[in-house]
Amino acid sequence: MKIDKKHLLNYSIFLPYMILSIVGLIVVYSTTSATLIEYGRSPFRSVINQGIFWLVSLVAITFIYKLKLNFLKNSRVLTMVMLIEMVLLVIARFFTQQVNGAHGWIVLGPISFQPAEYLKIIMVWFLAFTFARRQKTIEAYDYQALTKRRWIPRQLSDLKDWRFYSLVMILLVAAQPDLGNATIIVLTAIIMFTVSGIGYRWFSGLLGTITLTSTLFLGMISVIGVKTVAKVPVFGYVAKRFSAFFNPFNDLTDSGHQLANSYYAMSNGGWFGLGLGNSIEKKGYLPEAQTDFVFSIVIEELGLIGASLILALVFFLILRILLVGIKSQNAFNSMMALGVGSMMLMQVFVNIGGISGLIPSTGVTFPFLSQGGNSVLVLSVAIGFVLNIDANEKREQIYQEAEEEYHHRMSEELMSQSKVVEFKEM
Repeated sequence: MKIDKKHLLNYSIFLPYMILSIVGLIVVYSTTSATLIEYGRSPFRSVINQGIFWLVSLVAITFIYKLKLNFLKNSRVLTMVMLIEMVLLVIARFFTQQVNGAHGWIVLGPISFQPAEYLKIIMVWFLAFTFARRQKTIEAYDYQALTKRRWIPRQLSDLKDWRFYSLVMILLVAAQPDLGNATIIVLTAIIMFTVSGIGYRWFSGLLGTITLTSTLFLGMISVIGVKTVAKVPVFGYVAKRFSAFFNPFNDLTDSGHQLANSYYAMSNGGWFGLGLGNSIEKKGYLPEAQTDFVFSIVIEELGLIGASLILALVFFLILRILLVGIKSQNAFNSMMALGVGSMMLMQVFVNIGGISGLIPSTGVTFPFLSQGGNSVLVLSVAIGFVLNIDANEKREQIYQEAEEEYHHRMSEELMSQSKVVEFKEM
């Protein structure tokens, strides 16, 4: 019995993804058309570019959905992908021009891409692969199975340590500096570490450590002053983010301009919004409104109620992805899905936290709604992985149930035959 994957598609994940992607195209048009017209360009330019990336993403989802999962579990394929990613991160950091105070974009003619975006899904893949292979050891030795080597390798064999690879790639992202994506990768890695099979008490310890460290770090910056931090060459641009976090209204013409106007946009929206396309702040007041501060414009145009419905759909999608991971019987499948769900959740948290002033703004895009073809492609690839995993888990379950049913029928037939024999002998 062979079951075609197309009959096992998880529509509770695929349909929200489609809806959010279409809503994202509408939002991209709404946030970019006025500025494009002002500069004498076609109002459809940005949405067409976004749409092209989305169509490519649909092709990528179809391709990934048809792949056999053994491809993802091939260590040679994963090693090659990671080496290519490391090379691209080095090129992005040291051989590209700055954009808005940071490196990170590799431009090849009309095409540009950001390696740090792709590292998010690669890291999820790498950690899922690594932790899944150590399940028996984790059961026996708890967290020590994942921390038996040192952070800094002292011999060649130590280069196989998952922490060494993770640390190198995260540092390359942070050095661009791209603290937003670095934060998402670190938080996602911590969540995957805690769901790898180690004792639950370690999650509480890690969460407490992160909270305490973040509080002390922000307190230290507050005491020594943002201007002192700005003198460090790498963190000059990042220092402005902290300055805006502490009080955006102290410098409305520079560091606090974006966050303050984000507040104005959300205040303008009220409960029901000004109407789609009627945002005031996107018309030159809120810089780069179509990227990391896009949700402020969504609130301004659709109101708190409309924005909450979109946010609810995003959380529904994330929960359905996490549910795939929880139900999966295979360790790799489980951690891959949980990693993807955690990655999306952390991206929403960092973006909403930044535009609302709960955490320093980091320039992270909002999933599906922000302009950015790389972000759409990475999210779509992640969705493709989860859909593939879910279909394979369903197929394995069907095969298992069919096999159990077959054995049950065979045992019943044997029992009935034995009763017939006993009756004839009587």
